[in-house]
Amino acid sequence: MHLDEVNFLAVALATVLAFVLGAAWYSPILFGRQWMEANGYTADKLQEMQQGAGKLYGVSAVCWFVMATVLALVAPHFGEGVGATFHMAVLLWFGFAATTGLTNNLFSDRPLRAWIIDAGYQIGTLALMSIVLGLWR
Repeated sequence: MHLDEVNFLAVALATVLAFVLGAAWYSPILFGRQWMEANGYTADKLQEMQQGAGKLYGVSAVCWFVMATVLALVAPHFGEGVGATFHMAVLLWFGFAATTGLTNNLFSDRPLRAWIIDAGYQIGTLALMSIVLGLWR
């Protein structure tokens, strides 16, 4: 598949869904408190971080957009549909993102729990992206 064959509306939707999942995932309803505790953040530190979050959200949007675009480009080589897309995404995540993320986590002296929360979000995002991109080519 070539870049001109990518459905960028589907990529844009996958990007938006990554943000929606992130808002829920890191909220107090799901894993926000556990993530703060695992990283040693206080409520004051979190407020301080949120003041400069606009730039971070912009960079995150570009990263999620790139991820969804690459997933749309690579997935058709592994089969059609949601299942094939998610299977390939998980394999690539496990082989590259999970391994480097865990290594970085350990060398940053962060608790394993912090990595597990973040890794769960990554897998959830890949699942949403796989649904969108697997159904809407």
